[in-house]
Amino acid sequence: MKTSTRYFIFGVTALLVFVVVLPQAVSAKDPINKTFLGNKAIKGYDPVVYFTDGKPVEGKKEFAHEWMDAKWYFATAANRDLFKADPEKYAPRYGGYCAYAVAMGKTADIDPNAWKIVDGKLYLNYNQEIQAKWLEDVPGYIQKADMNWPGVVK
Repeated sequence: MKTSTRYFIFGVTALLVFVVVLPQAVSAKDPINKTFLGNKAIKGYDPVVYFTDGKPVEGKKEFAHEWMDAKWYFATAANRDLFKADPEKYAPRYGGYCAYAVAMGKTADIDPNAWKIVDGKLYLNYNQEIQAKWLEDVPGYIQKADMNWPGVVK
């Protein structure tokens, strides 16, 4: 077989992997939204700080904790310990997927800066624009998302 034919076959095979196989693997939904590399929940942001400081803060590798097959990062050891004692209290709703997307029956990634605490629960959105739409009817979107969750990841 000629070298150019081998390269062509290799190229077609690689293309099939990227066009057919990889999107199916990526579309497999995990109950926790995490980064592709590193398995980080909330893109490495500390979920406790949203409650204690009212702002997003990146966590540190030395204060990581594994929960629900994801790595959760914390700004301090104290925050990590608070989370470990009651993860359901601090973990974002809908596995850290965009609350608006879940209300629409889908999943979407999040921007850690697009967040809101409602009735003691952390909600994240895809970006500031989507969050503005979500804020137009928070109770309605939460009700819809609660009906869709966890079905959107099954």
